Amino acid sequence: MKRKLNDDATMDGIMREAPAAVRVVLQHGMLCVGCPIASFHTVSDAAREHDLDEAQLRCDLEAAIDAGGAG
Repeated sequence: MKRKLNDDATMDGIMREAPAAVRVVLQHGMLCVGCPIASFHTVSDAAREHDLDEAQLRCDLEAAIDAGGAG
């Protein structure tokens, strides 16, 4: 079964739980890695702040998590 990102999950939490997500973050031109705000921003917040399509970002993060597994 495909894992769905929790709406309350923070970008920092996602990257810590599933390091494969870091590549997606960087590919989208986001600087969440090491950013102090990442521990507060959800995927929705980050997509809005970086003017990205949230649905595509979620899809890409979920695909990376599924392919790479969690921590």
